[in-house]
Amino acid sequence: MAINIVRFEHQGVIGWGVLKGSQIAQVEGDFASTGDFIAGTSIAALKALTPAALALSEVKLLSPVTRNQQFVCQGANYRQHMIESGLDPDAKHYNMIFTKAASCIVAADSDLIKPKGVRFLDYEVELGLVIKREITGSVKVTDANLLDYVAGLVVVNDYSARDVQIPQMQFYKGKSFRTFGPVGPYLCLLEPGDGGYLKNLNLSLKVNGQSRQADSTANMVFGPAETLTELSGVHDFAPGDLIATGTPHGCALTVPSPAKQRIAAALLSPAKRMQTFLKMQEARSAFYLKAGDLVETEIRSADGAINLGVQRNRVVEQG
Repeated sequence: MAINIVRFEHQGVIGWGVLKGSQIAQVEGDFASTGDFIAGTSIAALKALTPAALALSEVKLLSPVTRNQQFVCQGANYRQHMIESGLDPDAKHYNMIFTKAASCIVAADSDLIKPKGVRFLDYEVELGLVIKREITGSVKVTDANLLDYVAGLVVVNDYSARDVQIPQMQFYKGKSFRTFGPVGPYLCLLEPGDGGYLKNLNLSLKVNGQSRQADSTANMVFGPAETLTELSGVHDFAPGDLIATGTPHGCALTVPSPAKQRIAAALLSPAKRMQTFLKMQEARSAFYLKAGDLVETEIRSADGAINLGVQRNRVVEQG
C-alpha cells in the first residue's frame, strides 16, 4: 500500500518523515532535495519506522517537492476543460506542455499572494507526478511499467494570472508568480499494484466552501504513461522532478468556442479580439479570486487508499 511522506520544519530543523495517523516517524538522514530522498530511501525501510514522539500538529509542513527540482506542466488535459478553454477535444492531437518556475513552489497551506495589478487570478487543481528515476533518452512507458518511472503523487494548484498569461501569450510568466505553485501536503509514495489508482482519483476544489472543480483522472486526455513517453523524447528528468498533469473544468477563465474564435479572427483586429476577451473575463469577475478568499484543494481515491491531503490557501493582496 502507498504511504504518505511529509517534509517539515521542527525547532528550526528541516526533516522528512512518514505520516502514521497524527504522528510522524522521522527519517534519519539529510536530504537536500526530493530526488535525494527518493534515491536514498526505500518503501520497505520507511514502512518499518516507528513513530517518534512527534505529532503532526507540532511541525510546520513544507512542500514535499523541493525548489531544486523541475516543474513541468500539461495544459488542457481534461475533455471538458479543453472545451471551456476554447479548444476542440476531437481536433486536438498534441499534448500541451509548459513549465512553471520552481520558485513558485510553496507549502500546501501557504497564503496565495495576489500580485499588484492582477485582476483575473484563477485556480487549477492538478495531480502531480513525482519522477522516480533519471530519464535521459527516449523510453516507452506503459501502464505496466509506469511505476518504474513515477515514485509518487502530490496535490498541485496551478494558480494563474489570466490577464498576464493570455494577453501577453506568456504561460510561464502568468503562472510563475511567487506562491503560484503550492504542493502537498503529502508525497504519496506508490508500491507495485498501486498504478491503477492513477486512472481513478477524484479531484476537487472549493472556493469559500463552494465547489468549483470536481472530476476524475479517468477523464484525462493524455495519461501519465503516454505523456512520459512523449516527453522522454525531448526532455531530461531527474528523480524528484514534478509533472502537473492538467486541471478539470470549472476554472474562472472563459474562452469563446472554436467557431466563435474563427469568426472573430476573420472580422476583428487582434486588439479588438483582446478587448473582447477581457470584457468576457470582467463578466465573470465573481469567479476570479479576491483577497480573503479561501481555496481548498483535495485529491483522493474513492476507497480512501490514496489520500494526498488537503491544501488550504488564503488569498492576500501583495503588500
